[in-house]
Amino acid sequence: MKAMVPKGPSMNEMLRQAQKMQEDMQAKQAELEAREYDISAGGGAVKVKINGKREILSIDISPEIVDPDDIETLSDIIVAAVNEAIKKVNSTSDEEMQKITGPLGSMPGLF
Repeated sequence: MKAMVPKGPSMNEMLRQAQKMQEDMQAKQAELEAREYDISAGGGAVKVKINGKREILSIDISPEIVDPDDIETLSDIIVAAVNEAIKKVNSTSDEEMQKITGPLGSMPGLF
């Protein structure tokens, strides 16, 4: 008597499904990276514009909370510091994910 093995999707079908999922994920990622967000703090005294790539696009600081003669320098310093912090968070996250995914995490397009 032969054992019946249930038939699943063919290898080609599974590859098509995986490719479709990857394309959908890439499209969603591009959409998220293109978004811009406006955030305010201190009752609107500080306004930050950031994009989905976690890049600070601008910072607006109300003169009432700082020396009005040096707002531009303060803004530049804040932008540089925040961007550097974001880079550090991203590199740390990448390193930690590599520990979890092992060699698979280094395969382009897999994760």
